[in-house]
Amino acid sequence: MKKAIIIGSGISGIASALRLVAKGYDVEILEKSYRSGGKISEFTVDGFRFDMGPSLFTLPALVDELFSLFGKSSTDYLNVHQLDVTCQYFFADGSVLKAWSDTQRFVSEAIRLGADRKTIERYLNRQSFLYHYTSDFFLFSSIHKLSSYFGVSARKSLKALHRLDAFTSMHKRNNSTFGNSPLVQLFDRYATYNGSDPYRAPATLNMIAHLEHNTGAFFPTNGMYGIVKALERLALEQGVRFHYNTTVSGLRFNKKKITSVESSVGNFPADVVLSSIDVAYFYRSVLPEKKMLKRIEKRERSSSALIFYWGVSCQSSLDLHNILFSADYMAEFDALFQKKHFGNDLTVYIFISNKVVQSDAPEGCENWFVMVNAPENVGQDWAAETAKARSVILSKISSHLGIDVEKHIVNERIVTPVDIEANTGSVNGSLYGHSSNGALAAFLRHPNYSRHYKNLYFAGGSVHPGGGIPLCLASAKIATQLIK
Repeated sequence: MKKAIIIGSGISGIASALRLVAKGYDVEILEKSYRSGGKISEFTVDGFRFDMGPSLFTLPALVDELFSLFGKSSTDYLNVHQLDVTCQYFFADGSVLKAWSDTQRFVSEAIRLGADRKTIERYLNRQSFLYHYTSDFFLFSSIHKLSSYFGVSARKSLKALHRLDAFTSMHKRNNSTFGNSPLVQLFDRYATYNGSDPYRAPATLNMIAHLEHNTGAFFPTNGMYGIVKALERLALEQGVRFHYNTTVSGLRFNKKKITSVESSVGNFPADVVLSSIDVAYFYRSVLPEKKMLKRIEKRERSSSALIFYWGVSCQSSLDLHNILFSADYMAEFDALFQKKHFGNDLTVYIFISNKVVQSDAPEGCENWFVMVNAPENVGQDWAAETAKARSVILSKISSHLGIDVEKHIVNERIVTPVDIEANTGSVNGSLYGHSSNGALAAFLRHPNYSRHYKNLYFAGGSVHPGGGIPLCLASAKIATQLIK
């Protein structure tokens, strides 16, 4: 059997391993941490369990597909609950909206925010149309390979070419559609799903709304880390070998082919190498290439996050996912990307897995994952930035929800962009590698293969097609399809 070595056991790394096993490869994964998951992680303290990273699960069929490769059913490994409400939104003007998974129910609810039914339905149909005709090419194909442009998916995407809106910003399109309605801010928010600025990201990204409002959102009944546990279990059953606490230090070559991977525990011979770690970190620490690194570092990096994990001794009327919007979204993103600091008002995301997984908090309590979008780490005073953000968050929760949550916090853990970089290898703490702030951003992402080494491939949120669980799974599919 040919040997494949995968660097990193994030969800794209495990997915890549499974796909390569299905192709007949003997696969080993090298992971610097003591467990799998990458950004998808968890911790428990005083009876509170917290998912540490991604909290939204869409397109579960991409996970199901990995089990079907081996004639297995995902339901034997993972129980997934479809949400009735994808998110609850609180706007600065005091209005509140429940985004129901049922499309027509959501439309009926959204009408209260000042847009008519036809406008909302036309908008959602547009995003559905774009996703249906373009996703196979832009999300599930190697757009860096010339041959992809002559395939069925490319021809299919031509039907939607005139509606891609690549040279209009998300905000401009949403504003022209909904005017002064708070729905503009709701749909602008989807830029943050890949760490971008809705005032500069192309309106093409508005199709992200399709995944929540037309196909629905889901949640594993044992938390987000349950996805990793299920895939890891499947991988172990298929013979994948995991090497934890193993730091990759370099590669060995024979001309333009990698022959082995060097690590802190020894040398691993390889016929194929796939990196699922941050691509900038890869070119800094694993395969130092000044030209490639310089090219990567020229591009604007995505936003990061500041997260507070609060065990609270009270119960709230909040849902699983909740957003408390800032009063000036433009100022918030200007501070985030241009000034690299927090603005004076912030949009706050509150995720409470205890709403679905009751055992995630002691009786009468809740586990609050409280996050604000943060700038990448460029040496800011994070103690001061954290104190400022915490004050804004507590004030916003009090004004919107009428809860003095601070007096109910029984334990607290804080993760800054510095911690994110240290814990996950994401350069500067940027969650998605590069931002998508530009019409050609999709084409400028690093491809899923190396142009210099014929057996080196890439998957994960920092390469094509981008970050988030669905796109990381898509990257694994693209990369492994390129491997003979």
